[in-house]
Formats: sequence, structure tokens, C-alpha cells
Amino acid sequence: MRFMVLVKATKDSEAGAPPTRELVDAMMAYNEELVKAGIMKGGDGLQPSAKGARVQFDGEKRAVVDGPFAETKELVAGYWLWECKSLDEAIEWVKRCPNPMPGPSEIEIRPVVDLADFGDAVSPEADAAWKRLKKEVGDNG
Repeated sequence: MRFMVLVKATKDSEAGAPPTRELVDAMMAYNEELVKAGIMKGGDGLQPSAKGARVQFDGEKRAVVDGPFAETKELVAGYWLWECKSLDEAIEWVKRCPNPMPGPSEIEIRPVVDLADFGDAVSPEADAAWKRLKKEVGDNG
């Protein structure tokens, strides 16, 4: 099972406060463990929402909203893509993570949807196209 592991933003991360050298070293050691265990498939930190944008959809209409976005607790500061046997295994790995922020922080774990989860909504053509696209981008998940 694949999981998107989301490091939630804080006021510090949204302000662009850099991590300490100790935190960077601790996170690199943790990432090394994840890679050696075959868990980590990708991941990165994200710039504050002030440097981003959202595109809102309403039928055929599109509206662009520039950051920053007000609800810090709903924002993401970084992510990993993991391959684990179960949600319980992903939880155990997150419990081993150094606190990613100064002060209180939160990491959210979400299972990645597999195209097969959509059942009859997926045509054989769409399934074949998705498999081809994943192969082209090097995604074996």
C-alpha cells in the first residue's frame, strides 16, 4: 500500500523560518532509515503558501487565488510518498520521526488511491493509459 505522509504547516513554516542544523541532521538520518527499509519512495519540503497559488474550479470557470492562505493548520509544509504493508506500519514509522517543527506539529497519513479503487468508472482504455503513464514517469507503485 502506498501512503502520502503530510507534514502539516505551522506559523513558523509559513513564515519561512529555516530549520535548525540539528533538525536537518535528524531528518536526514530518519530519511536514511526510511530508504534503507524500502519505505520512502519520494518526498520534499514545500515553500510557504505565500509563494504558491490555488486554482479554483466552478464548472468551466477557473479562478486563480494567490497565497498566502489563512488556515495554517490546513496547509502542508512537506510530504513523503511511502510504500508500507499497512496503515499501522505507516503509523509506526511516523511515530519514529523527529518532530518536524519547533513546538507542536502534526503529520497526516493518507492512503493513496489505486485506479482499481474506482471500479466500473475506469474503462480498459483508461486503465491501460494510466499504467503506461506511470511506467513513463518511473512509478512502479
